[in-house]
Amino acid sequence: EPQSGLAELESQNNALREELRIAAIIFESQEGMLVTDTNSIILRVNRAFTELTGYRPEEVIGLQPKIFFTQLHDESFYQNIRNALKKKGFWQGDVKNRRKDGAVYVERLNISSVKSLDGSISHYVASFTDITSEKEMADKIHHLAYYDPLTNLPNRRLFQNRLERALVLLKRNKSSGALIFIDIDNFKNVNDVLGHDMGDILLTQVATRLVDCLRESDTVARLGGDEFVVILEDLSLDLNQAAIQAQTVGEKIIEHLKQSYSLDDREFHSTSSIGITLFNTRDTSVDELLKQADMAMYASKVAGRDRLHFFNPKMQASIIANANLKSELIEAVAEQQFNLHFQIQVTHDRKVIGAEVLLRWENPKRGMVSPLEFIPLAEQTKLILPIGQWVLETACAQLQAWANNPDTAHLQLAVNISAHQFHEACFVEQISPLLDRFAIQPNRLKLELTESLLLDKVLNTVNKMNELKKMGVSFSMDDFGTGYSSLSYLSQLPFDQLKIDQSFVRNIHDKPADAVIVQTIIGMANNLGISVIAEGVETEHQRAFLERHGCPACQGYLFGKPLPIDQFELLLAENTAQH
Repeated sequence: EPQSGLAELESQNNALREELRIAAIIFESQEGMLVTDTNSIILRVNRAFTELTGYRPEEVIGLQPKIFFTQLHDESFYQNIRNALKKKGFWQGDVKNRRKDGAVYVERLNISSVKSLDGSISHYVASFTDITSEKEMADKIHHLAYYDPLTNLPNRRLFQNRLERALVLLKRNKSSGALIFIDIDNFKNVNDVLGHDMGDILLTQVATRLVDCLRESDTVARLGGDEFVVILEDLSLDLNQAAIQAQTVGEKIIEHLKQSYSLDDREFHSTSSIGITLFNTRDTSVDELLKQADMAMYASKVAGRDRLHFFNPKMQASIIANANLKSELIEAVAEQQFNLHFQIQVTHDRKVIGAEVLLRWENPKRGMVSPLEFIPLAEQTKLILPIGQWVLETACAQLQAWANNPDTAHLQLAVNISAHQFHEACFVEQISPLLDRFAIQPNRLKLELTESLLLDKVLNTVNKMNELKKMGVSFSMDDFGTGYSSLSYLSQLPFDQLKIDQSFVRNIHDKPADAVIVQTIIGMANNLGISVIAEGVETEHQRAFLERHGCPACQGYLFGKPLPIDQFELLLAENTAQH
């Protein structure tokens, strides 16, 4: 029996040695392997690990695998691995890690939990192979499948995928989109006359210019030949606004593509034709949208090249009207079709302290054009710059005329300044010559800035205001209370006055919250030593409320509508006679 027991023990030892020998062979396989404890401390690595990572065993044993990590995976990636090991006991996937020399490589990684006899986890075993070359090849194949080899832009297949995705996201993002179809006019002549090599160079330059015109979130693709398409996402949900946004991009593309090209040291000019279709539902298919944009593009070709057309006839009519208005606005600037109206500003005892100048455009064909219609267009086209300069000059000339009359010499004129105008590099230098030229007291000129203007380039705004303040110019913050950031900058900005927005004044007796806002603005201004004026005062009840709560000045229809200068001066004369 002892001999039998010894034989059985020897047999078990032989089996154990055989298992250990097999385990050792497996551990020293071609796959990199490492063993950690439950705290992720590396206990052992094999030779393949060293060959693949460059780390010798003594350099990593006792450390955690974090030494291999890159910043190409976020914390959630590694947390998912830990969760999988906890729930399933294993994880496999592709990981980008870093070798000892700093090079990043891709490994196919398998991690398994090792359990003790009592069922608890005692170790983790990881095995991996280097699949960098395999991934690079897969990426090349993917690129060939989805990208145009000449321009490196997305091809038709990827374009369709992205347009389908854009259609899916419409409802979630509560937005519209636009598809822009671009065709290079007479491209066939380039290939026939200059050769296909020159044609290819032209197409690559076109592709580069298109990319430069767009946001990173937009897609530009080459469908083939000389046809390109652009997908604009996250446009306004309102289709009229979306049309204007798409038109702006389309016009930018036309301007970029009409610039001269360099083809083998030869200057070449080309034109393009653009068609645009808008979408804000999934009801229209990708193919249908392409047809619509293509049809609109051909309408542009018929119209004479370097044009853009919208597919929607009603939208096209709106765009044409906008283009006509733009043309007439340019003419209005050249022919000085503008004039100023003046709206009186008074104290509660009806004494006149000044006026706000308001721009008016009397079109020979249309009659009086609403500022709500032409001011946004002037901003968009930057015609607001010459218009704004004319307003400033005319206001200063009026102050000069009033300075000679004791009854009007004390009056201030408030002039609205657009963001484009104020952020011009030479704006401060434009004001000083006006003050000298018209020899007016600088504090009689009050520049009204909106809160939205202050949101952009805050430091630059503060510096400009301080420079103008040193000259003696006054400042009023227009539409105060409608923005979101001015309170944090108010103490830094040299404002003389806050103008309470008419939307709050209008609802003083209907909305308790608006009444509280008005009282808060008045109290805050008084604490800061800044004067206050309320606009849009139309009733005696509103005026009495403002007086009762310490707002010293008012502007609105209760005291007078905006008037041409001759009628305004009659109003001034009546006011002077009463006081």
